[in-house]
Amino acid sequence: MSDLQALNAIRIVLINTSHPGNIGAAARAMKNMGLSKLYLVQPKHYPADDAVFRAASALDVLDTAVVCDSLDEALAGVDLIVGTSARSRRIPWPLQPPRDFAESLPGFAAQGRGREVAILFGREDRGLTNDELQRCSAHIHIPSNKEYSSLNIAMAVQLICYELRVAHLAPAELSAEPTDGWDSPWATDEDKQRFYVHLEQTLVELDFLDPAAPRQLMTRLRRLFGRVDLDQMEVNILRGILTAAQSKSRAAPHKPDTKQ
Repeated sequence: MSDLQALNAIRIVLINTSHPGNIGAAARAMKNMGLSKLYLVQPKHYPADDAVFRAASALDVLDTAVVCDSLDEALAGVDLIVGTSARSRRIPWPLQPPRDFAESLPGFAAQGRGREVAILFGREDRGLTNDELQRCSAHIHIPSNKEYSSLNIAMAVQLICYELRVAHLAPAELSAEPTDGWDSPWATDEDKQRFYVHLEQTLVELDFLDPAAPRQLMTRLRRLFGRVDLDQMEVNILRGILTAAQSKSRAAPHKPDTKQ
């Protein structure tokens, strides 16, 4: 079973956010991934129409956001604090990529070491201060392009919330076929074999395949189509194309061989 309920114990904490649109976009990113606890520490402009506009259908996350006068207030009752940082520091700190951090959290909860987790996101222009980072047990670093490593806050929230969601999903949910509910039954082996016969016949009629010297053409075409899991409708479409090509070929006037 999945453990998505554990996501309810994770706080996303935005500190001194300058643009209210980033707050709304972060709320939307959180709801996409099933997180709901948003804490805002001294936002520069909030409440604001831009935040509502960017939140789209995540107004419930925005409406329940907790606006705090200090970081201490936002961290009250929290057992684990983690900061996000794109900069290296003079004194090294435990550093984790988002995936490693996310995968460690289910075990953290199971060990009874605490329930409330806070993930800190700093200012748009300079991130978290050294003092704020020193409040954290570990730092999360998104391995972005070194030549341009600065991420929009909402994008960073989305990336980390995604990793959290994946880490808490049950294996069955992660491995579920994305083709569930496909709009056409899968092609059977008989369907495919009839298609290959039809394909070979058409290529011979078009003088593309010489039966006397076939080389490996049909083998390679079988390999090509074998890499695709065709459904019955797709096989019917392909065979319809072959039938149309045959009709055109048979209706075309025969050109005598003019080679001397």
